[in-house]
Amino acid sequence: MKYFTFTAILFFYSALPAQPAGQITLPEVVELARAKSIAARRAATTKETRYWEYRTYQSNFKPQLILDSRLPAFSRSFQEVVQPDGTVQFQPIRYNNSSLGLSLEQNIARTGGTIYATTQLQRFDDFIRDATLFNGTVFAVGLSQPLFQFNALKWDKKIEPLKYKESTQEYIEAMENIAANATSLYFDLLLAQVNQSISETNLKNTRDILRIAREKFELGKTSRNEILQLQLEELKAQKALGTARRDLEIATMNLKAYTGLQNDLPLQLQEPVPENPPAISAEKAIDEAFANRADAIAFGRRHLEAERAVAKARTERGLNATVTTNLGFSNRGQTVAELYRQPQNQELFTIEFTIPILDWGRTQSSLRTAQANSQLTQYTIEQDKQNFQQAIYTQVTLFDMLKGQLSLTQQADSIAAEKYQIARDRYVLGDLSITDLSIAFTEKDQARRDFIGALRDYWTAFYQLRRLTLYDFEKQEKL
Repeated sequence: MKYFTFTAILFFYSALPAQPAGQITLPEVVELARAKSIAARRAATTKETRYWEYRTYQSNFKPQLILDSRLPAFSRSFQEVVQPDGTVQFQPIRYNNSSLGLSLEQNIARTGGTIYATTQLQRFDDFIRDATLFNGTVFAVGLSQPLFQFNALKWDKKIEPLKYKESTQEYIEAMENIAANATSLYFDLLLAQVNQSISETNLKNTRDILRIAREKFELGKTSRNEILQLQLEELKAQKALGTARRDLEIATMNLKAYTGLQNDLPLQLQEPVPENPPAISAEKAIDEAFANRADAIAFGRRHLEAERAVAKARTERGLNATVTTNLGFSNRGQTVAELYRQPQNQELFTIEFTIPILDWGRTQSSLRTAQANSQLTQYTIEQDKQNFQQAIYTQVTLFDMLKGQLSLTQQADSIAAEKYQIARDRYVLGDLSITDLSIAFTEKDQARRDFIGALRDYWTAFYQLRRLTLYDFEKQEKL
């Protein structure tokens, strides 16, 4: 009867602790992090900043309506006045010289010039002589056109759209980085929960075995050494349980802090065993990466920036000129109405230019430096492209390997659990030593942890591959 009791107790395998209310899966944690984490809000803010920078660039190609004024412009002082005989006298002045202007300007991206239309009004009040005069441009159109100069607008039109497209892809990459970080924290907590579950189970099983061993010792069926070994195992199990509970608390706080969870409910994570791991080819991954990644867009943008630097240095070494022309109508009078009666033609045409005569090779050196930097940029881009492809190829290979490892560790976990069950039964029957039982005990725990580690490696590699390609290989669509 007593032997039956011993066997019944050992066959009882303590169940895992009841799952709390806070059930959550890996995809749910990832979505929480993307929606509520500080990192997600920071990425969204950066994306918005880049959007408004792009809008600022776009505004350079749209008409600008500008109102400028100097109102009032009062002055009271003494002013130097040269007399007819060459002497100087300081005469008192007290006047208001106000002006108001409205202009419409439009940049010309192809040529780098500016065309404008303007109207201006100026009023002069001489308070000493009690006189008022008006001067104004009724209407005028003009053009300011640089010649042989660097056209920043033309290059901006090539580069800025690429920079904006980069920023949108960088935001998606940031979301995938958040997913990878959330995955890491998820498995930190999952491993902590598994360790706590293992520790609780091990402690209960060790105490059950110790109780049975003591009864067997009283019957003379076991040795004192086995009792001491089991007591030592019990102390180890208690210590491991304390460590597991501490790690569980820390991992829970870290995950909640990152994902923005504010409640105090305990979390019970599910083991995310993939049902149908996707088959991924390296060629497909590389093609998607070049189509989607911000780094791939940056290759073209960096090439254009290098060419822009060369073009700028080349234009600065020769003739720089600016043509300004203005045609319109202007007038003067003692009232505003007089300005619009028979206004006079207003004409302006100027050419300003600079030619470096002697600069001791400075402009030539600047050009050669820009050309050398451009060549260096090309070499760097080629190397970066190779590294880019190699990183993706390596990640695809690693992912394929980890799929196989996951299946093997899952089988090992099942085998180790069954082996431990058999070892316990044999120990009860007296057919196995305590040393062999401890070995089976350790193998079971290690196999369980290895399986969780394999899950972690699989999902880490999966989200890393998504980040490297910005492609969802499960749904077969771009992110």
